[in-house]
Amino acid sequence: MTASGSVFELVKEVYSPQHYNELNWEGSFEDYIEIVQKNPKVARSAFSRMFDLIMHFGTYDFVEHKKKLTHYKFFDDPLGNGKDAVFGLDVHIAKLVNFFKAASLRYGTEKRVLLLHGPVGSAKSTLARLLKKGVEWYSYQPEGALYTYKWVNLSSKLKMEDSMDCPMHEDPLRLIPEEARVKVLSMLNKGRNFDDRIFIEGNLNPACRYVFAELMKHYNGDWGSLMKNHIRVRRLLLSEKDRVGIGTFQPKDEKNQDSTELTGDINYRKIAEYGSDSDPRAFNFDGEFNIANRGVVEFVEMLKLDVAFLYDLLGASQEHKIKPKKFAQTDIDEVIIGHTNEPEYRKLQNNEFMEALRDRTVKIDVPYITKLKEEVKIYKKDFNSESVPHIHVAPHTVETASMWAILTRLEEPKKANLTLMQKLKLYDGKTLPGYTEDNIKELRKEAMREGLDGISPRYVQDKISNALVDDKGNGCINPFIVLNELESGLKNHSLIRDEETKKRYRELLAVVKQEYEDVVKNEVQRAISADEEAISKLCGNYIDNVKAYTQKERVRNKYTGQSEEPDERLMRSIEEKIDIPDSRKDDFRREIMNYIGALALEGKTFDYKTNERLHKALELKLFEDQKDTIKLTSLVSNVVDKETQVKIDVVKNRLIKNYGYCDICATDALHFVASIFARGDVKRSQG
Repeated sequence: MTASGSVFELVKEVYSPQHYNELNWEGSFEDYIEIVQKNPKVARSAFSRMFDLIMHFGTYDFVEHKKKLTHYKFFDDPLGNGKDAVFGLDVHIAKLVNFFKAASLRYGTEKRVLLLHGPVGSAKSTLARLLKKGVEWYSYQPEGALYTYKWVNLSSKLKMEDSMDCPMHEDPLRLIPEEARVKVLSMLNKGRNFDDRIFIEGNLNPACRYVFAELMKHYNGDWGSLMKNHIRVRRLLLSEKDRVGIGTFQPKDEKNQDSTELTGDINYRKIAEYGSDSDPRAFNFDGEFNIANRGVVEFVEMLKLDVAFLYDLLGASQEHKIKPKKFAQTDIDEVIIGHTNEPEYRKLQNNEFMEALRDRTVKIDVPYITKLKEEVKIYKKDFNSESVPHIHVAPHTVETASMWAILTRLEEPKKANLTLMQKLKLYDGKTLPGYTEDNIKELRKEAMREGLDGISPRYVQDKISNALVDDKGNGCINPFIVLNELESGLKNHSLIRDEETKKRYRELLAVVKQEYEDVVKNEVQRAISADEEAISKLCGNYIDNVKAYTQKERVRNKYTGQSEEPDERLMRSIEEKIDIPDSRKDDFRREIMNYIGALALEGKTFDYKTNERLHKALELKLFEDQKDTIKLTSLVSNVVDKETQVKIDVVKNRLIKNYGYCDICATDALHFVASIFARGDVKRSQG
């Protein structure tokens, strides 16, 4: 098969004529009533559809700091392969979902404007984009199908074009006269449970109302004939690009705002045809509120709008009505989402004339992330081996940048013995002696503004991008390159004006550098002491001595064959590596022997890897013993003998294989750690 033939086949698999016909279904009003009876969800409200969309992708529960939370998979952006995924905001997203759930059950929030509030770059626009993209996709699925209608055969009865689409994509059930709705609903809802009830809310828009009235006149009130001859129901596919069911409004010139952008305007060309500017046929129902009917409308930077301009929102939210120029109030059914930064929200709070809007607004905070693991996901999504194939990002580069960003967002802990770095680790799920889950909840409660100030993820993304473009590491960027980039950018940061804040952020960079120093030193130590045979031998020696010590026996020397006292110096040299004081050594040794004994009773053999503390102590002891034989400090000099170079290459290969380094950053890490030990040796010799 040719390449063009293959393309045709692949497209046909996804977009077949059958699929096209399903999406473009047309039928009579009677056909639609049959569809509604089988599947009442086709007639649900915009809020119900939004909630069902979110739940369509499923959830899972997890526990954080003794609190059960729900994760909604929709916000992982399954539709865009994670491009717009939102991380670390499960608590706030749960509030958002509860808003839609309450609205779908008609508990009152369907009469509110949803306002996403938070600092710049905190994912407010991303959440709105996800919801718009999702509701568009859902309208293409059988579960999310919805319908509207068009008028046909009009030219023979009215002086207008032969067909006219409903300009506001209304549900065909609105064509049922108000006087008959109670009986119709009683019939349609008979035997249905609470969740499957059908509602008919609102009346026809002015254009359809005019056509309906004129045709009823022509048929002498015969509604059945009107519906049979002039109404065709069709599937409605929401589309932001085509401005069908999804609207976006962005304020431009504050002094030149016109409400017709929201509620439509007169079509002056058609006034001559119909004779009046109050004839609905001479009106374009193409404002954002009009075209977003049945779906969602987003107000970008909503509170930057002029106060008078916001009045349209009052009726749109509470009464679900808008007021087009020269026409009566018109019913709408749509989700209204706005988002704003903090300065604008404070302006709203201080404006006594806008109490009505505040009262009709549900504010949901969208703060910055304060969990390290979640912040890291943002940057790894953009900077990974697939998106940046030509430059290697050294281990911990993204982590250190994330660490600094989060430290700028955290409030200083009120507990005197707790550092900001320790607080970050507690939030990230690490354990610290003396701190329980309840303590962490207290820390969260006492920091009221945490996540609402600090460095934006966008700033960090920009600086990582700069580092990649400059490529000062010649094919590999490491944490120091990025941290230096973050620091140099503070001088011209447009959102940080006071020097005190810049000074604090620089101090936090020093804290992060110290933390990275400890991390890389530990990894190099582990790479040097990763000789499992040597660790196993050292462990066996230690256990033999501990066993003899706890049982008050002597140890047989493998080389001389003589019995000797347990080697106290060896045991303490290992135990001191994990800060076990002399007063606690007996307890620790008995603990080890009891652990080995319990395993023996189960028929299992002891493995040092299963005891994390002992494993760490053995690694540190072996590192200390091997550090001098490898002569790591010789790396900072220009002369390295052949034997040492072989040993260094072994360590470097372990860093590459076990920790994700490349040849460049493995060499850099070894040089860096070597310089630390060289400094330590100098200090000791001076001391």
